[in-house]
This record gives sequence, structure tokens and C-alpha cells, in this order.
Amino acid sequence: MAITPGPTRRAGLRTLVAVAATVAAVPLLGTVRSSEARDAGPAGNRDEAKDAGHARVKARTVPPLRVMTFNLRVAGSHEPNSWADRRPVMSALLRRAAPHVIGTQEGQLPQLSDIEADLGPHYAWLGTPGGGREESVAVFYDTRRLAPVEHTTFRLSDTPDVPGSNTWGAAFPRLVTRVRFRDLLDAGRQFHVLNTHLDHRSEYARERAAALVAERVTALGDELPVLVTGDFNAAAHGGPVYDTLLGAGLLDTWDTARQRGPAYGTFHAFGSLTPDGERIDWILATPGVTVRRESVDTFWVRGQWPSDHLPVLASLNLG
Repeated sequence: MAITPGPTRRAGLRTLVAVAATVAAVPLLGTVRSSEARDAGPAGNRDEAKDAGHARVKARTVPPLRVMTFNLRVAGSHEPNSWADRRPVMSALLRRAAPHVIGTQEGQLPQLSDIEADLGPHYAWLGTPGGGREESVAVFYDTRRLAPVEHTTFRLSDTPDVPGSNTWGAAFPRLVTRVRFRDLLDAGRQFHVLNTHLDHRSEYARERAAALVAERVTALGDELPVLVTGDFNAAAHGGPVYDTLLGAGLLDTWDTARQRGPAYGTFHAFGSLTPDGERIDWILATPGVTVRRESVDTFWVRGQWPSDHLPVLASLNLG
């Protein structure tokens, strides 16, 4: 689905959210530069050296992209962890972390609207609105840094283009939101984000879902970097879900990060943290993405967690 720039962008994005996500993505037209023969002589060598110098300057000056995955915990009214109690803490965490991309899970429209309002006017989101038994796996983004080029949604089932479809025995319909972004601070570099939430009950559904996500990642080709965010309901470094996704050429950014914060299990169920516990919330990336730092955010306020999951935040460069 094409994204139209201009003064009506935000209203257009809200309209897009309400449209059935089965519409095929249509990319915006861009300018393709043809390859030019390079002089092999001394002048050509000087040009190559100049280009290499520009590339090194660019690598130093483009600020890292901050990417987060966060299971929001569906909004509810049950104390002591109602959405009314958690919302101020969620707002404080997100404003403090200031991600450029947030892959969210379990949201539905009222909760997503609250988060958009709390983040402020420089954020927007793409994805389905959620409703009934189908959640939204919305992707929030900082409009000062990123512009969407296209987006699609597909279901994790044998009929991925059918809203609400669930053919693998999952407890709930599961889906993926894919967005192709343009980085406004990196000479318009483009990249894909796929955000998902795999089923918490059925191992079979998780395995089939991982295979479909891997297939879609492979189909994107290797021209643009790909980031995959999600709550996979499976531990990293163990089992077929993790192996299938890494088998598609993805890397676990926790492992490739040059620096890491303390490790914790990312699902705490509003209880105590588990040092070196299971990481079921991941950020994956294609090779070539440089991960400067990754951390599990343990922010809370006076004993109140923002969610029953801990968000994971990576600071990275796309090339």
C-alpha cells in the first residue's frame, strides 16, 4: 500500500490502519540511477578514494538507529496491573528510550491510540487496528527519522491474506506487519521491518509461523537490510523456531552486539526478574547490520511495571 507524503500524511496513516491489510503493497516510484563506467586510470583512482572517504565520514556522522521490540500486554482493567496503572510508566519508558522504531505486540486500537498520544506529535504507526481475538502487531516510528514507503500485513496461516485466519491451531490469530522505511538521516537508505507475535500455546503453530516468516524474508532478497522484531514465545538459542529464522540468513542482534546490558528473561509476568533467563523477545537482522549496543530495559516506577514483558532495545547502523 503506497504512502502519500504531504500535509495529510498523519490522517492518511490513520485511514490506512483501518483498511483491510490484505491489499498488496505498492511501492512508491523512485529514481533508479544507472551504473556508470569508471575510469581505470589515476583520475578514477582519485574518485574511488574520494568516495571511500565520503563513506567513512558518513559512517561516523549518521546517528545509530534505535530499534525496540515490546510486548505491550493487552490493555485491561484488573488491578494491580490495569492499563490505567501501567500507561504512565509505559509513557515514561518510551520517552526515555526514544526508539526510532518500535515493533509492538498485543495492542488494540484504544491502547495504541494512547501510546501514540503519549509519544507525541513526532510519532505515527502502521498496522491493523486489532479487534475481537485478533491483536495488532503495530509498528511505531519517529517521523523525524523515518518515512514509510510501503507496508503490508499477512496472517500466520495457510491463508495469509484472509483477516482473522487461523489454520495451525494457534490460540489466537497471529500476523506480521511489514514496513519498508526510508531513513531520512542516512541519504534515504531503505530497509524492511517485520514485526510479529508467535503463538504461546502451540509449538506446531510456532514452527509453521517461523517457516512462513523465513520464506517471506527470503523473498525480499538481499538488496535491502531486514530487521525482524517480535515476541516469539520461544527461547533464543534453542528449538526449531530460532533455528528456522536464523536458517533464513538472519542474525540474533543480541549475539552480534558490540556491547550488551545485563541479560534477563524478557517475560516476568509482573514478578521478579530472572538474570540470564530465557529471551523470548528478539530483534533479528540480516548480515551487514552493525549493532552498537543492545539491552533489556528494566525500567519501572515505584514497583509498577509497564508490561509483563521487558522491552529489548538495539542501537544499530544499517550498513
